[in-house]
Amino acid sequence: MAKASAINKNNRRIKLSNRYFKKRKALKKIIMNKSIPLEERFKAQQKLSKLPRNSAKNRVMNRCQITGRPHGVYRKLKISRIALRDLGLSGLIPGMTKSSW
Repeated sequence: MAKASAINKNNRRIKLSNRYFKKRKALKKIIMNKSIPLEERFKAQQKLSKLPRNSAKNRVMNRCQITGRPHGVYRKLKISRIALRDLGLSGLIPGMTKSSW
Protein backbone atom coordinates (compact mmCIF):
# COMPACT_ATOMS: atom_id res chain seq x y z
CA MET A 1 0.00 0.00 0.00
CA ALA A 2 1.33 3.39 -0.96
CA LYS A 3 1.65 6.29 1.44
CA ALA A 4 -1.63 8.14 1.92
CA SER A 5 0.15 11.47 1.40
CA ALA A 6 1.38 10.40 -2.06
CA ILE A 7 -2.10 9.25 -3.05
CA ASN A 8 -3.66 12.50 -1.78
CA LYS A 9 -1.03 14.59 -3.60
CA ASN A 10 -1.82 12.80 -6.85
CA ASN A 11 -5.57 13.31 -6.30
CA ARG A 12 -4.98 17.06 -5.82
CA ARG A 13 -3.01 17.12 -9.08
CA ILE A 14 -5.87 15.40 -10.90
CA LYS A 15 -8.38 17.95 -9.58
CA LEU A 16 -6.14 20.89 -10.53
CA SER A 17 -5.46 19.55 -14.01
CA ASN A 18 -9.19 19.09 -14.62
CA ARG A 19 -9.95 22.59 -13.31
CA TYR A 20 -7.36 24.39 -15.47
CA PHE A 21 -7.57 22.15 -18.56
CA LYS A 22 -9.57 24.55 -20.76
CA LYS A 23 -7.57 27.61 -19.69
CA ARG A 24 -4.22 25.92 -20.34
CA LYS A 25 -5.43 24.64 -23.71
CA ALA A 26 -6.56 28.11 -24.81
CA LEU A 27 -3.27 29.71 -23.74
CA LYS A 28 -1.22 27.02 -25.48
CA LYS A 29 -3.24 27.53 -28.65
CA ILE A 30 -2.35 31.25 -28.59
CA ILE A 31 1.32 30.51 -27.88
CA MET A 32 1.63 28.00 -30.74
CA ASN A 33 -0.15 30.21 -33.31
CA LYS A 34 2.63 31.86 -35.33
CA SER A 35 0.27 34.33 -37.03
CA ILE A 36 -0.40 36.15 -33.72
CA PRO A 37 2.08 38.93 -32.86
CA LEU A 38 5.02 38.01 -30.66
CA GLU A 39 3.96 40.35 -27.82
CA GLU A 40 0.54 38.72 -27.44
CA ARG A 41 2.11 35.26 -27.50
CA PHE A 42 4.59 36.34 -24.84
CA LYS A 43 1.76 37.63 -22.63
CA ALA A 44 -0.02 34.31 -23.03
CA GLN A 45 3.21 32.53 -22.07
CA GLN A 46 3.45 34.64 -18.90
CA LYS A 47 -0.18 33.86 -18.00
CA LEU A 48 0.51 30.17 -18.52
CA SER A 49 3.56 30.30 -16.26
CA LYS A 50 1.52 31.93 -13.48
CA LEU A 51 -0.87 28.96 -13.36
CA PRO A 52 -0.07 26.30 -10.73
CA ARG A 53 2.56 23.78 -11.78
CA ASN A 54 0.43 20.88 -10.64
CA SER A 55 -2.31 21.93 -13.06
CA ALA A 56 -0.31 20.40 -15.92
CA LYS A 57 -1.63 17.02 -17.10
CA ASN A 58 1.83 15.45 -17.31
CA ARG A 59 2.37 15.93 -13.54
CA VAL A 60 -0.36 13.36 -12.80
CA MET A 61 0.97 9.88 -11.98
CA ASN A 62 -0.85 6.72 -13.05
CA ARG A 63 -1.61 4.93 -9.79
CA CYS A 64 -3.40 1.70 -8.94
CA GLN A 65 -6.97 2.38 -7.78
CA ILE A 66 -6.75 -0.44 -5.20
CA THR A 67 -3.27 -0.14 -3.69
CA GLY A 68 -1.99 3.24 -4.88
CA ARG A 69 1.12 1.63 -6.40
CA PRO A 70 2.74 3.99 -8.96
CA HIS A 71 4.59 1.40 -11.09
CA GLY A 72 3.34 -1.50 -13.17
CA VAL A 73 -0.15 -0.05 -13.68
CA TYR A 74 -2.32 -1.16 -16.59
CA ARG A 75 -3.86 2.01 -18.03
CA LYS A 76 -7.00 0.36 -19.30
CA LEU A 77 -7.82 -1.34 -15.99
CA LYS A 78 -6.27 1.32 -13.71
CA ILE A 79 -4.88 -1.37 -11.42
CA SER A 80 -1.35 -2.64 -10.86
CA ARG A 81 0.00 -5.96 -12.06
CA ILE A 82 0.11 -7.28 -8.50
CA ALA A 83 -3.49 -6.31 -7.72
CA LEU A 84 -4.56 -7.81 -11.06
CA ARG A 85 -2.89 -11.11 -10.17
CA ASP A 86 -4.50 -11.19 -6.70
CA LEU A 87 -7.95 -10.48 -8.14
CA GLY A 88 -7.42 -13.11 -10.83
CA LEU A 89 -6.32 -15.76 -8.34
CA SER A 90 -9.32 -15.07 -6.11
CA GLY A 91 -11.66 -15.42 -9.13
CA LEU A 92 -12.95 -11.84 -9.14
CA ILE A 93 -12.02 -11.16 -12.78
CA PRO A 94 -14.21 -13.11 -15.24
CA GLY A 95 -12.31 -15.17 -17.78
CA MET A 96 -8.99 -14.93 -15.96
CA THR A 97 -7.54 -18.17 -14.59
CA LYS A 98 -4.23 -19.13 -13.03
CA SER A 99 -1.82 -20.25 -15.68
CA SER A 100 0.12 -23.50 -15.28
CA TRP A 101 2.48 -25.26 -17.68
